[in-house]
Amino acid sequence: MPATAPAKIPPEERLVNLVVALIATDQGLTKDTILSSVAGYREQSDAGASKDALEKMFERDKESLRGLGVPIETIGDWADPDDLREARYRIPTAEYELPEDIEFTAAELALLNLAGGVWSESSMSDDARSGLRKIRALGDLVDEPIIGFSPRLSLHDPSFPALQQAIEQSRVVTFPYLKPGEEAPRVRRVQPLALVEYEGRWHVFGIDLDVAADRTFLLSRIVGSVTITRESFDAALRDGAGERALAGLEEVAARHSALLEVNPGTEAALRLARRAKPAEQGIRVPYVDGHIFADELASYGPEVRVVEPLDLRDRVIDRLAATRDLHRESSDPGSAP
Repeated sequence: MPATAPAKIPPEERLVNLVVALIATDQGLTKDTILSSVAGYREQSDAGASKDALEKMFERDKESLRGLGVPIETIGDWADPDDLREARYRIPTAEYELPEDIEFTAAELALLNLAGGVWSESSMSDDARSGLRKIRALGDLVDEPIIGFSPRLSLHDPSFPALQQAIEQSRVVTFPYLKPGEEAPRVRRVQPLALVEYEGRWHVFGIDLDVAADRTFLLSRIVGSVTITRESFDAALRDGAGERALAGLEEVAARHSALLEVNPGTEAALRLARRAKPAEQGIRVPYVDGHIFADELASYGPEVRVVEPLDLRDRVIDRLAATRDLHRESSDPGSAP
């Protein structure tokens, strides 16, 4: 039976792995060590790529990183610095050290830790762990969180990749979209022009061809697959679309706001404060979609109370009551079949 093909490492991930490996070493790594141990090169070698092809790939990657301002240092033979046959490569850590007079507050460190969580140890693939062990075997001490910089960002909305592809290709899409209060989704036919993030949620902005007007759709309400059709549209329509989408969302939010009482020092206070304005009785927070905002407020539990509007307050209460009833049923021994 043929051997299973190794997973293909994207070029951008290979570059990140190379940067991490070169930062992690003080004495430098030889080209042979890099090609045999760094994820991205090793897979190509295992798949049968020639040494010449791998060396050319490494040279291209070095130039790409240097073009991005990454200082890759070449260390030649101490007796003959021009002899690069056994050259070692590294990235001087001094280039990335912060000045001694820079300090961070507790809040700033919390935000940095939160951002670093995106690139946390959980992002480490088996290949990254194997590379870590090999580098340690060379005598270099490496911190695992540094190796964890291998990108593993994920999109929670399954429709995102297809919409992004359709925007890049200027192709019409169709997708089932379920609005609040409707029992069944309706298929929308759209010229997608921009993907924008607002209030921590992704939206696609485009022209709804069934009504011949601009519309913004919340990705979490797309309840099925996005189909990219063969019908194309003028790419010039994308110009400024993102700005128009955000302006429209901000205009909607300006017409809707909630008066909230929030317990200080809680997660709700931290998350809501960034988009809130002080009020006599708590804070006032603008929002775009009452149903989605009610979901968010209910998730904070007793940390937040809705003063107004009453319809938003009722939605939050309904969600909390449903959660209470669900937990009550699950904890009732008589509810088991």
